[in-house]
Amino acid sequence: MRFLSILSIALIAASTAPLAARERDNAAGEAALSRITERRDAGKPVDCINLRDIRSSEIVPNTAIVYRMNNGTLFVNRPQGGAFLDRDDILVTRTIGTQLCRIDIVNLLDRNSRMMSGSLSLGDFIPYSRLPPRN
Repeated sequence: MRFLSILSIALIAASTAPLAARERDNAAGEAALSRITERRDAGKPVDCINLRDIRSSEIVPNTAIVYRMNNGTLFVNRPQGGAFLDRDDILVTRTIGTQLCRIDIVNLLDRNSRMMSGSLSLGDFIPYSRLPPRN
């Protein structure tokens, strides 16, 4: 009986370890996104952004994609269905037209192997504008 109790405790601990690691990774991603959007004000979500206005993109692991625009605005996109994003992913987007939109599919390539590592569907784009300087 004692063996069964020890085995049960070991199985419970082993099954909760991946969940705890995922929660820790999610918390780290949210903290990183908070630092990126610090001193910025969130606006009303939009469905699409113009491709020609995107200066760069940044992956926030397990959290979001941040698109930096030419005018200084940041657009944060949290992919639908959760994000399994890694800094070593390369975003490959194929669009029809001049905009990147909420339902577009983004393929992920592993930076080292150049093999496809997944795909995701974009969500709403939330604009973050700079707050005016404090006096």
